[in-house]
Amino acid sequence: MAIYTNLLNATEAYRRATDQLRLDQATGTRADPVKDFSEVLQGSIEKAIDIQKTGEEMAMLGVANKADLTDVVTAVSSAELTLETVVAVRDRVIAAYQDIIRMPI
Repeated sequence: MAIYTNLLNATEAYRRATDQLRLDQATGTRADPVKDFSEVLQGSIEKAIDIQKTGEEMAMLGVANKADLTDVVTAVSSAELTLETVVAVRDRVIAAYQDIIRMPI
């Protein structure tokens, strides 16, 4: 269920980005510069690291009995989902790389 939600979020973000790009091409102006892939990837990785750090901090606060259990579970679940997403993307990138390597020249 969580992966499906992430897929919908990614699809919606892609649709909005392409709609914005079409709008900019139609008017001849670009309100928001389109980021290249490396900038998007770097931003995503930084956000994933921040989520992991928050999960760890909340877990430590939970162990010290200084945080609400609901907040701890939410933060740890978010960190777990983020890690699963990063691993899934990594696996897809490796599979794509292996497919490219197998291509005949």
